[in-house]
Amino acid sequence: MRILQIIDSLEAGGAERMAVNYANALAKEIEFSGLVATRKEGALLNQLEDTVSYLFLNRKGAFDLTALSKLRKFVVENTIEVVHAHSTSFFLAFLLKITYPKIKLIWHDHYGDSEYLSSRPSFSLKLILPFFNGIIVVNQQLKLWAEQKMHFKNVIYLPNFPSEDDKILEQTILLGIPEKRIVSLANLRAQKDHLLLIEVAKKIKISHPEWTFHLVGKDFDDDYSLKIKELIIEFNLENTVIVYGSKPDIKNILEQSTIGVLTSKSEGLPVALLEYGLCQKPVVVTQVGEIPLLIQDGVNGFLVAQGEIQLFYNSLVKLIEDNNIREDFGRALQDTIATKYSKNTVLQQYSNWIETRIK
Repeated sequence: MRILQIIDSLEAGGAERMAVNYANALAKEIEFSGLVATRKEGALLNQLEDTVSYLFLNRKGAFDLTALSKLRKFVVENTIEVVHAHSTSFFLAFLLKITYPKIKLIWHDHYGDSEYLSSRPSFSLKLILPFFNGIIVVNQQLKLWAEQKMHFKNVIYLPNFPSEDDKILEQTILLGIPEKRIVSLANLRAQKDHLLLIEVAKKIKISHPEWTFHLVGKDFDDDYSLKIKELIIEFNLENTVIVYGSKPDIKNILEQSTIGVLTSKSEGLPVALLEYGLCQKPVVVTQVGEIPLLIQDGVNGFLVAQGEIQLFYNSLVKLIEDNNIREDFGRALQDTIATKYSKNTVLQQYSNWIETRIK
């Protein structure tokens, strides 16, 4: 097989990580694996294996004919059979299909606000999806949406899988006291509900003042980001909550961390949670998206209803105060991921689906 991943940027987000993960993993399994970044490069470029063929389009607009021509040339020269378009890159893949009809198209739907699908814009998708051969979704809600709302038949749910590669230079040094650090791997977007996390941090500062929170994820310098920083100052949390922005060396960061948290209002299956588990971190996470399929409350993590500040705080305190629970949860979560969400398991399903259903 000869498969090309397309993604709009290589900044450190969940969809972007998965595009890189697929390209790297497939490079070891198939004849040709490539990746095209359409609009922006970013930190994840450094995680791309040398065996992956790479192209940056520097696309300037929806109908950038120069970028489309470069993409078509790359596809033809490398005799690509399947284009795997992630998230919003589906439109460029559609334009490619118009100019090069023999290509097979897959759309990978990473839509994060799956709790609010009823308000998702769908008009353009209804026009474009008939040109696609299959859809991959990251949770069951998206599968139902694609089948019932989009009336698309060839839809497969494939869970995200973590990267096991370790080629990133260790460069980030977390502040705070070792063994007393709580990390949140989440871009600064309202969906991730860092405001709840700050409320929890305010309580932790009173009850366990030596513990610190470390927010790692892209800072968009918008109103939401400004609100987070204003609250940190208002609550005198400057030494308790530290904002780092986007960082490439996630494994290094997790090795310096003690507990992983996610306070999201909506999720698919967050890559951050898989990365926590891969590094044996105990977690407190919200009960949204596919997270309850991965986390068994009290077995391999603590699961809290979305928006419940006090319950989230209570669960976090249990982990802070009991090292045995932390160790047990970390091992159990790592075992869960190895069994159900490993790269090999997902790739086997992916390959079988393409060979039998992408025609």
